[in-house]
Amino acid sequence: MSLENLFCKNTGKTLTALCVMAVTLFTGCGYNENTQAKTNSNTATEDHLKDEEDVITNDERSTESMLKLFINDKEIQVIWEENESVEALKNLAEDKPIIIDMSMYGDFEQVGSIGQSIPRNDKQMTTSAGDIVLYSGNQLVVFYGSNSWAYTKLGHIENTSAEEMKKRLGSGDVNVTISITE
Repeated sequence: MSLENLFCKNTGKTLTALCVMAVTLFTGCGYNENTQAKTNSNTATEDHLKDEEDVITNDERSTESMLKLFINDKEIQVIWEENESVEALKNLAEDKPIIIDMSMYGDFEQVGSIGQSIPRNDKQMTTSAGDIVLYSGNQLVVFYGSNSWAYTKLGHIENTSAEEMKKRLGSGDVNVTISITE
């Protein structure tokens, strides 16, 4: 058999084998345009549902009750944390406002008893003026200075300088009220 006959004879077998492998490769992997289109469609639908859930959650937040803080009957703007301790404060304030007699301590904070223990998740931190924390699970602390200790952060008084915080809290004992707005 000549080299030319051998090449021609094997070329046919080789081409057939290549065609079979190509068909197997493209169909055996399970890829087709319909499968890819369905996957893209499902992903888009899931993303749309996630967006709708976020909108619902944000709408619900705007209508759900919010905590308000008053120091000596003056309302103070607070950015509250989203944690179990803040939720417990909300639950306590649902029936009636929480009134806390605060006392100066260490020339950097006001401290007062909530009247009962609530859940806590203490973490070592350094506080700054305006921070509101939970100490020992039953003490509310509002800082007009700084301290390092293990606390559960509840919130931060916004738009108030350290100097204003010192004026408001550093001149004697204060009364703090936590209530719910509907």
